Amino acid sequence: MIFVTVGTHEQSFNRLLEEIDKLVEKSFIEEKVVVQTGYSSYIPKNCEYHKFLSLHEMEQKLKEARIVITHGGPASFIASLQIGKIPIVVPRQEKYGEHINNHQVEFVKLIDEKMNNIIPVYDISTLKDKILNYDKISNSDINTIKSNNAQFIKKFEEIVDSLFA
Repeated sequence: MIFVTVGTHEQSFNRLLEEIDKLVEKSFIEEKVVVQTGYSSYIPKNCEYHKFLSLHEMEQKLKEARIVITHGGPASFIASLQIGKIPIVVPRQEKYGEHINNHQVEFVKLIDEKMNNIIPVYDISTLKDKILNYDKISNSDINTIKSNNAQFIKKFEEIVDSLFA
């Protein structure tokens, strides 16, 4: 199962939802897809979807998923990392009206560079390849999940602190 979450930000993230729905419709994705759509106006036609999920439901979907695809909100992709999954992260972009600025793009780039444990997607047209090659990418030396949570948290705090310094 693939689980897609756009978080709880009040702006739509239709670009991601439409691309996922298209990939299912065209059978590039053949496994079940569950989507948390949040405040997006696009309604998936080819996926199971929920506007919002409880914390318990969200945790269950994350655990059940083979692949987690998320927006660039830190809470969403860190939740995947905490359970040992490398998420595909599609940051919201200002130019599409998905957020008020590009802080998600900047933050995802920083985490990718410093931690190297997420699969970023800045151009939605590359999402299909990231999904189809997920097992290869996530098992490569490039994207190795660090098993030491304390080390991750320390480095993450340093990165966040540097953003506000």
